[in-house]
Amino acid sequence: MSKDNDIYDVAVIGGGAAGLTASIFAAERALKNDRPQRIAILDGAKAIGAKILVSGGGRCNVTHDIVTADDYFGNRHIIKNVLAAFSVEQTVGWFASLGVDLKREETGKLFPVTDKARTILNALITRCLDLGVRILTDHRVTGIESSAESGFVLRHSHGTLHAKFAVMATGGRSIPKSGSDGFGLTLARHLGHSLTATAPALVPLVLADTMFHKTLSGLSHDIELISVLQGRKVDRRTGSLLWTHFGISGPAVMDASRFWTLAQETAQIADLYGNFLPGKTREQAKQWFMDQTANTPRRSLTRTLAQLVPERFAEALCLHIECEPQRAIAQLTRKDRDRLIEALSMFRFPVERDRGWSYAEVTAGGVPLEEINYRTMESKVVPGLYLIGEILNCDGRIGGFNFQWAWATGWLAGSAVATSTRADSRVRR
Repeated sequence: MSKDNDIYDVAVIGGGAAGLTASIFAAERALKNDRPQRIAILDGAKAIGAKILVSGGGRCNVTHDIVTADDYFGNRHIIKNVLAAFSVEQTVGWFASLGVDLKREETGKLFPVTDKARTILNALITRCLDLGVRILTDHRVTGIESSAESGFVLRHSHGTLHAKFAVMATGGRSIPKSGSDGFGLTLARHLGHSLTATAPALVPLVLADTMFHKTLSGLSHDIELISVLQGRKVDRRTGSLLWTHFGISGPAVMDASRFWTLAQETAQIADLYGNFLPGKTREQAKQWFMDQTANTPRRSLTRTLAQLVPERFAEALCLHIECEPQRAIAQLTRKDRDRLIEALSMFRFPVERDRGWSYAEVTAGGVPLEEINYRTMESKVVPGLYLIGEILNCDGRIGGFNFQWAWATGWLAGSAVATSTRADSRVRR
């Protein structure tokens, strides 16, 4: 338990990926400059790193082999500069220096060779402890004040802590049981920052009970998803869709979910459409169907469609639009054929809601990147305050991109705050 008069050079709020990274690089840079600093991580959980442990199915998708600003949403000019400061190659090298080798999978995702997220978390914690970083678990920060004279005063569940510099790595609102329940956003706003609308991202979507998803639960296949806001197409992506007992999930759905969820927060009309024949236009699909009718007129609808989509899905879709699945394709009326082609190429998903913050892997929205100096991650609003990771208005697609954002912003803030600490006087005792 910390004392009421605890004084540090750097206080890092949040012991997740970004917070641990910032602490390590701040401590390393300070030692390199021959000016060791007192650094503390404050985290409300009894054990830190819960998000690291559950990520990637418990394996931790550390990063991706190719990362660009186009893999993220937010101010891409700023995102590009942040990512350039700490590349994927540097990430791989850094983890190797921590004793963790990474492997690349066919999808481009990089995982620890142990296939255990615990390997990543242990390496980060061990390095922090070796550098003398104090990790204060069960220390939930409840308030923060800044002053030009004394730096920052942090109120927490066991008292107060003083620090010359503060790094906010509190996360957003996703997976609140891990500690990132959105209170960090409240603290940032209290300090003078503005906030964009926040919504669950990389989250599964719940469909109306009128859909046939329950009969297909567990089935996965490729799809092209089109997100439409206020009648305008804003996103198009191809990937895997997973049917579930509640609706739809899978990489393509998770990536597209942010458009639907943010629309709900900003009172916009959002629709999600699916092309179950990715790579084919409606006209191409129609021509393919007519060719099949001419060449194999007696073949059933489901057997015909099974050449392009899973047969279980073909049967469910036919029943959904009231077409007899076993009917020979030559017996299909033009009206029914057109309805089937429409359903295959531009199917409107009846999305009722998302699965909520507990199932969201990341937060869309947050503190605007324009309020941060992207060369250091220091706040333009509050000198001496650094904001990193998910608290910022930047969310990446699924596949390790959000972790790369955490490593990059953590490196920038940690390196910068150590330099600033060296240049400025210590906190007045």
